[in-house]
Amino acid sequence: MDKVYSDARSALAGLVKDGMTIMAGGFGLCGIPEALIEAIRDSGAKDLTFISNNAGVDGVGLGRLLETRQIRKMISSYVGENKLFAQQYLSGELELEFNPQGTLAERIRAGGAGIPAFYTKTGVGTLIAEGKEVREFNGEKYVMETGLFADISIVHAWKGDTEGNLVYRKTARNFNPMMATASRMTVAEVEHLVPAGEIDPDCMHTPGIFVKRMVHVPNPVKHIEQRTTRKRAEAAVPAGAGEEV
Repeated sequence: MDKVYSDARSALAGLVKDGMTIMAGGFGLCGIPEALIEAIRDSGAKDLTFISNNAGVDGVGLGRLLETRQIRKMISSYVGENKLFAQQYLSGELELEFNPQGTLAERIRAGGAGIPAFYTKTGVGTLIAEGKEVREFNGEKYVMETGLFADISIVHAWKGDTEGNLVYRKTARNFNPMMATASRMTVAEVEHLVPAGEIDPDCMHTPGIFVKRMVHVPNPVKHIEQRTTRKRAEAAVPAGAGEEV
């Protein structure tokens, strides 16, 4: 089975439809499958539900799909850096299912592991628990959360081989490995595509059995979400310098 496609649009051909649920890896702008997001925008599909930690920033990542009003609902844990996300939610144009970040990660992991629901203390006694089952274990209350499973997962990897085995790099790993397991179809974009057998099996983060389609995206633009710099320090002058002897 040839998993490698020539470009992001062909990798998603026949998959993206109105009203479907899509998981998108990444955290802020780190590790986002930007080429695949652009291909979804170009598909014109609408009324989409996205499961993603956040929606990128204005004009980048999932922010592009907010601009075109293709997203109907977000299942996320953070809004902060995207003004359009906040505006659409507050105006009632965009539905939002908020999750504590750890709960979101565990809901995705559970979905990939075939676990329909689990109990957690996070959110007990808050708005998070409204309408959900709360049970007591060993004298402590826990709220039930359901696992998440999508029609498609789109992920970004640093390296992949032609069999779909993936390696993520540092913090760009984030939600990508969990999401790769939690859908009917995982499509991966990879920065470095290598022949099968070149990745040490002990170093694989996502086994190729989870990945059905791939696209090679070399040298992607890596956006900086918040650039923080400090003023350059002035050169220190040694004590006594310039004094007459």
